[in-house]
Amino acid sequence: MNIAVYSGSFNPLHIGHLAIMKYLIGEGGFDCVYLIVSPKNPLKEGIDSASGQDRFEAAVEAVRRHFPEPLSAGDIPSTTYSPADMERRVKVDDIELNMPAPHYTIRTLDALRERETDNCFTLVMGADNLADIRRWRDYRRILKEYGVAVYPRKGFDLAAIKEDLLTEDPAYRITIMNAEMVDISSTIIRNAIAAGQDMSQWLM
Repeated sequence: MNIAVYSGSFNPLHIGHLAIMKYLIGEGGFDCVYLIVSPKNPLKEGIDSASGQDRFEAAVEAVRRHFPEPLSAGDIPSTTYSPADMERRVKVDDIELNMPAPHYTIRTLDALRERETDNCFTLVMGADNLADIRRWRDYRRILKEYGVAVYPRKGFDLAAIKEDLLTEDPAYRITIMNAEMVDISSTIIRNAIAAGQDMSQWLM
């Protein structure tokens, strides 16, 4: 199977994440999405690794809300991807919670490949991360051995970023996703909630 590996802090999950997951199993053409909650990004400050389990459990509940248990055959709507399909095709994975720090993405991808030898894995990331990928551990291996599916982010010229990387090595596997751009972030949501604003409409 072709698996989209969607990794992040997800603190919290929001409607932008939801739109990306729906795209991946729809127009994106992936068989399944592994939503991987990372305890701590080595390149980011402000996320407590001890909260990883809580964020994982919140992700499990969010996926259950939006991708419910399979319905009976007569209740499944006649859409391209039914709720039953989506429940099977979006899975919250705790692999990084059981791995020692630091949580480098290449280690996670290698562990997934070792665990599931018959599957092919592609990393999902935003244009901001692709622009910064040269700071990632073994980024060349990520781009050549696994490849990335990249969604647009405001303020980033994704085509130019891709062209620059391919100039370095044309063997890099970079797919630009024509996904919906949702102008919201977990940081914005956390700050707004801390200021007493109701952000429930943005949460997944």
